[in-house]
Amino acid sequence: MAIDAVVFDLDYTLAVAERDRQTMLDEAAAAAGAPSIGRDEYHDVHLANHSHETRAPIFAELIGGSEGDADRVATAYREAIAASLTPIDGAEALIEKLREEYRVGLLTNGPSVAQRDKLATLGWEGLFDAAIVTGEIGTGKPDCRAFEAICEAVSVSPTEAVYVGDEVRTDVHGARGAGMYAIQVLYPGGPAPDTTATAHVERSHLQSDLPTVVRRIT
Repeated sequence: MAIDAVVFDLDYTLAVAERDRQTMLDEAAAAAGAPSIGRDEYHDVHLANHSHETRAPIFAELIGGSEGDADRVATAYREAIAASLTPIDGAEALIEKLREEYRVGLLTNGPSVAQRDKLATLGWEGLFDAAIVTGEIGTGKPDCRAFEAICEAVSVSPTEAVYVGDEVRTDVHGARGAGMYAIQVLYPGGPAPDTTATAHVERSHLQSDLPTVVRRIT
């Protein structure tokens, strides 16, 4: 069956923070007078909290304390990420080129305010045919319902779409479980190549190689 849509992950796939995430977490916690938060601990709680508008409930679970403390940490962390966020080389040109042949969507895990703020910071609010933040739909990757939602938004069935992302469980396994093809994005220090992925592409060569890889799937 022909591929009619390409759907992207956002973080570590199309955009990266130039500063270390643990450093930004440490600074955000310190600014609010909160205890330190480990990156792995944050990541685990983040994955379990898809249906929130902001990161405040995530930080409330991690640091305890008052609602105001969690709000301050969430705001400080969001602002730090926005200040350091940068697109990978050629990201916009890649998406625009793909849109000449396919419908192009975005499916990103996270609270609405945080992820929409990233899109606004990057100037990508109108770049995709459809963009879904899991905090707005009550479920997130790897749940097949999240992938089904973005397929519906770009008017294709999962078997007519390919998902492009870096994480093995949430992106590759999630997309494959929903019936989509999956292209894993590789980069130094990132997840190891997974054998269940349909194909693999180095992030540094995403702009040049991805269109050809997608075309070969069809």
